[in-house]
Amino acid sequence: MADAQLRLFVASELPDEVLNALGQLQNDLERAGAEQLRWVRPEGIHLTLKFLGNVEAALVDDVIASLSACIQPFALRLNMSRLGGFGGRRLRVVWVGLDGQIQELSDLAKMVDRALEPLGFPAERRSFTPHLTLARVRERASAAERERLSGLLESYRMPPLPEFLLSRAALIQSILGAGGATYRTITRFPGRTS
Repeated sequence: MADAQLRLFVASELPDEVLNALGQLQNDLERAGAEQLRWVRPEGIHLTLKFLGNVEAALVDDVIASLSACIQPFALRLNMSRLGGFGGRRLRVVWVGLDGQIQELSDLAKMVDRALEPLGFPAERRSFTPHLTLARVRERASAAERERLSGLLESYRMPPLPEFLLSRAALIQSILGAGGATYRTITRFPGRTS
């Protein structure tokens, strides 16, 4: 099928101990009263560097070649520091913010951006906000529920969470389905395929 498309993004995969800690954090938030949320399955949480969207299958090899040229071996030490959300008073997404080698992480995202721009992927206009998405607010949530959730995020005291090292990135396919997205790693960088 010459015109087949794959929904793709570039991300750093997280170590298992981080995914386990995020799952425990989700459970704790749920017990604290976080309602009207669609939780991301812990195994599906990743640190997105660039969302590509629907990509022609014929272009995937060029994407891989461009990323292989720019993503060299790296090691970034990060830690999960705070809860936050996108959407302000119309809260849409609940996330965990990151601290540590954020400038180096931002530089990596910029390299990915520059490498893919010649292939027709526009550069990001928004500044890079490193975060791990925990949940999305359900569409049916009222303004009052969104406001209550925002208050919960502001008052919630984060438990100690593990510091971690990122040392790989991947080109990942997002496959949308009735039960949410599932992910398939196409290639890891630098130089490891699955």
